[in-house]
Parts: sequence; C-alpha cells; structure tokens
Amino acid sequence: MQLDLYINTLGKHLKSCFDFPVQKIGIDAGFTCPNRDGTLGRGGCTFCNNASFHDQSLRKAGIDSQLNAGREKLRANNYMAYFQAYTNTYAESEVLRQLYQEALQDPDMVGLCVGTRPDCLPDATLELLAEFKAMGYEVWLELGLQTSHNHTLDLINRGHHFDAYVDAVKRAKALGLQVCAHLILGLPGETAADCHTTLDRIVEVGVDGIKLHPLMVVRGSLMAKQYAAGELTVMDEDDYIALAAEMIQRTPINVVYHRIAAQARRPTLIAPEWCSSGRGTSSKIAKVLAVSGVQGSKLGGFTKI
Repeated sequence: MQLDLYINTLGKHLKSCFDFPVQKIGIDAGFTCPNRDGTLGRGGCTFCNNASFHDQSLRKAGIDSQLNAGREKLRANNYMAYFQAYTNTYAESEVLRQLYQEALQDPDMVGLCVGTRPDCLPDATLELLAEFKAMGYEVWLELGLQTSHNHTLDLINRGHHFDAYVDAVKRAKALGLQVCAHLILGLPGETAADCHTTLDRIVEVGVDGIKLHPLMVVRGSLMAKQYAAGELTVMDEDDYIALAAEMIQRTPINVVYHRIAAQARRPTLIAPEWCSSGRGTSSKIAKVLAVSGVQGSKLGGFTKI
C-alpha cells in the first residue's frame, strides 16, 4: 500500500520541497564510534553490528565511487548524500567539511543526511551543518537515541543518557537544523507504554523526523550471545505492527517518518525471522492505518494527511 496516503513520509516531504523525487545514497566514510574505540567504551551498543544493514565492502571505496554505485542502483535524477555507517560527526569539523563537500559537489546532490550520536555534536559541527543548510541544501541530522529511558540506555551500553539527546536537539534546533530521531521498539524490559513515553518526550523536546526500528538480533553483537542463552526475547510481527501503528497515530502530522520498519542483511540476522523483509511489514502497518486512522489521528486538532 502507498504509505504517503497514511503517513508523512520522507519521500512525500522531499517531493514537496523540490517538486521531484529524491533518493538517498548511503555512504560509508570510514568513521568509527567512540563507544567502540575506547573513548567512551569498547564493543559498542549491545545490539550493534553495522554489517547487518550496511555493505562493509564500501569502506574500501571512495565517496565518489559509492555515489556512482548508488546512482546505478537507484537510477533517479536527484539524490541526498546519506552518511550512514557508525558515527558520522566523529572527526574535526574541517575534516567533516571536506567529506561533506566531496559528497555534495555533484549537481545532482540536493541534500545531506548525517547519522550520528547525540554526544558527538560539538557546536562547530552543528554550525558546519547549518552552513550547508544556508547554501540551500536539504539537511537532516539523524540522532541515534533508541529510547528515552536511562536504565535501558545503560542496559544496552549506549554510553549516554537522554539529557545528551535533549542538549543536542536544542542546540541543533537553535541553528534551524532538522532532527530525525532513531527509535528501537522491543528493547529489553521495555513495554508499549515505555515506547509511547519516549515518543511523547521527543515530541516535547522538538523533533522533525522519526525512524522506527524493531529490535533485531544480529551476529557479532552482545545480544546474539544473550539471545542464544535465552536471556533475550524479540517482538513478533503482529505486536510490532500494532505498536508502530499506534505510535504513528499519536505523532503530529508535521513530523516526517523516514522509516517505519527495517530489515537486516543475511546471514547476519539471527532474529526475528520476519525482519528479513522490511517492506512487507511497512505495507501491513499501512493497512492498519487505513482502517483505524492515519498519522496524527489520535491527537487533538488532527488535520488530514
């Protein structure tokens, strides 16, 4: 089903900005993470293995080669450069400037998406992103939050608390930057009510976009060991669909949904089995929304999508 009918999707948002379709091309610029290299910790978050969703061979290719490969695959006319793998602000601002400029030098590039952690955003980096916005580029700052609950953040070895996210968002919004929050549903010990609380908190702080993901157990992560030992369970698809749909219905319609499901690369994915195909789950969520109400429909002052 067409998600745009029920959700304020990124594709719909970009088309309203540019009057033509825009595709994102993922880039691996060779960054690492302070939660892996010892700055904050070792081993990273307990759920993390970047190879589950990202082709690690890209790390050997330059930015230009990665963009060309993305064009061949997507075959669109206009693109956004998506710095995706690991922490894409984890360098001095002048190094970041060179990398971002390299990706944007092609006239087909109309925007920049930067995925990072909320505790890796010095003012100089935010000001750099604001410079690109002032040049007319569509700029999105994607912050890996996962949950607003500090006890869960500690449990998954995230290395920061919710106050770091609040601080990053306030400073980013003061510069006019668009912020997208990544949330994981089904984290250990969290209930549907906990997920709704996280949604309420990020909306209150101020958020422009959201990515929803189910918790996935992937090889090479600490959670893989926990799952094998019977210490961890994952959501079934029906429960995820119901929770995601309700959260979408409780999200203001001006918030852009960048993603409402996800899939992991095989053979890295261990569980849940249904996460081997994210598109089917998205369509099932759309069907629920078509029957029970679209984005924002469970909020007062709802206006049709």
